[in-house]
Amino acid sequence: MRNILLIGLALLALVACTGESSPPLVASNVVVTEPLPGRMMSAAYLSLTNNSNDAILINRVSSPDFGAVELHESLLEDGVAKMRPVDSLVIAPGATVALQQGGLHLMLMHKKTDVDTVSLNFYEDTTLLLSLEAQISRRNE
Repeated sequence: MRNILLIGLALLALVACTGESSPPLVASNVVVTEPLPGRMMSAAYLSLTNNSNDAILINRVSSPDFGAVELHESLLEDGVAKMRPVDSLVIAPGATVALQQGGLHLMLMHKKTDVDTVSLNFYEDTTLLLSLEAQISRRNE
């Protein structure tokens, strides 16, 4: 019985040592819209999950494919739909924040390149937190 217990504890320790940990910040459900004809801006929607034990602050997003990327919030003010920039986004430990139509989202402005994929880089000040590539979703014609 003692040998079985020791083997079980050894296996448990082995699993704990070899288990892969998740990156602190993970993006999922990423959608980047195709710019409207004649326009140089797109929107990006995604979910960001904080797998760490600390809050994650995102206060800058960039893309080599666009001149500017801003975090925006859609809201209804006095019955009028408006959009305003948001300075930063804090994701609590273990939480997921959805950037979606009608709420928080990314505005990608001043398109520089004609590509099928877009690179997005998420920062806290100068520290790169997450870099991703996303396929541009084509509009149905």
